[in-house]
Amino acid sequence: MEAYTGFAQVYDVFMDDTPYEEWCEHLVELLALYEEQESAREERNADLSDQEKKNLQEERNTILDLGCGTGVLTQMLAQRGFTMIGIDNAQEMLQIAMERREEAGLDILYLLQDMREFELYGAVGAVISVCDSINYLLEEEGVVQTFRLVNNYLCPRGIFIFDFNTVYKYAAVIGDATIAESREDCSFIWDNYYHEAEEINEYDLTVFVKETGQKDTEIYRRFQETHYQRGYRIEQMKDYLRQAGMVFLEALDADTMGAVRDVSERIYVVARKG
Repeated sequence: MEAYTGFAQVYDVFMDDTPYEEWCEHLVELLALYEEQESAREERNADLSDQEKKNLQEERNTILDLGCGTGVLTQMLAQRGFTMIGIDNAQEMLQIAMERREEAGLDILYLLQDMREFELYGAVGAVISVCDSINYLLEEEGVVQTFRLVNNYLCPRGIFIFDFNTVYKYAAVIGDATIAESREDCSFIWDNYYHEAEEINEYDLTVFVKETGQKDTEIYRRFQETHYQRGYRIEQMKDYLRQAGMVFLEALDADTMGAVRDVSERIYVVARKG
């Protein structure tokens, strides 16, 4: 069954403890760090006109959120002053993102596209992809193709920041575990099955959502979805970036923002356009 269909309705409810604000701060800090380095380099080595500087700044201020989901992080970055583009291949998730955009009165471009085949109208200064999006790519070819497209659409020396769940997380932390949660108007059961040979985690979701408009009744609609995510190692990601023509810059443990460890469950990677 296609992922994020029925679950899209309650995705934000069950993700309400996700540290989006913290993620946003980390991303903004990383982007500012590398932008400062690049600006210093250009001041030393380039003689640009005022218009060229303005055009370059507008391009660099544009960020693509790859696998944007319901647009929570996309909107936070837009509110920080970035020009945002969001891409996702789940129509139901994008519909929620667009409704959220209208409520906030923000100018965000959302595109319904597969990250392995996405197309843009021009270059962007940075691409981000967080919250497991890369893990949904189950084959090496899909990851490399996505990275090649990122490299293609980044402006010169543009930055790519993404995260991924590690093999360790799926094999030792959530693999073969059952997670259940109940809220006032919805509940879910999340059964994990880790396939060791393929290093793929299968999780079967059963979601119950209370029907609206039903007086004096407790009627719930049931949805079932199956998702697959592949765990990766940092050395694999370095190789995929190299194959795509990109330059690896650094990797960070997503929980500590320090050095990557053997027990890191999620890792941030920063790369630059080749």
